[in-house]
Amino acid sequence: MSAQKIKICGVNDLSILQEIVNLQIDYVGFIFFEKSPRNVNSNFLELINDFNFKNTQPVCVYVNPDEEFVYETSSYLHNPILQFHGNEDSSFCESFGLEYWKAIRVKTSKDFDELKSYESASAILMENHKDGFYGGTGESFDWEMLKDFDTDKYNLILSGGINSKNVDNALTTNSWCIDINSGVESEVGKKDINLINNIVEKINNHDF
Repeated sequence: MSAQKIKICGVNDLSILQEIVNLQIDYVGFIFFEKSPRNVNSNFLELINDFNFKNTQPVCVYVNPDEEFVYETSSYLHNPILQFHGNEDSSFCESFGLEYWKAIRVKTSKDFDELKSYESASAILMENHKDGFYGGTGESFDWEMLKDFDTDKYNLILSGGINSKNVDNALTTNSWCIDINSGVESEVGKKDINLINNIVEKINNHDF
């Protein structure tokens, strides 16, 4: 594996999850948001309750959840990271006593100012701003804006429309982690292990 951290997000299939763990991918994301085509249901949670994640760390993804819902869903996983995509403030994100990541929707470089409100986040995920959408747009923002971003101060997770065709460009942003979702799907919400293998191989062979 390269030093580049990788996260495959939006997983809701047990066989795909097993393949991801076998590939020793750093993080796997489960989306707990009913409006998402990748939403995880209670049946899937029961299946992974005793799943051996080995060296892959689970990430629970939320959009403006209530406290009880976070406690209930994250309890199925051992030491998960919580990832918040809505308007959650830092005190809410911190209240669960778990490591958390905060997503920032980027339209202009002024949106970077929002980082100051989440100093306690262990990483900041940046995704494309699309009015009325929280994550999952499948589109990239202008990565050129990251040229002046202090990647030494923040663990930056790059998200949005990353696939095997543009992953080399994504890697030039010096992001701590690359978050891949729709770019490894054969159809909306359906992960394709061949596409996952292809992009992981490209990342591992990239000349850093």
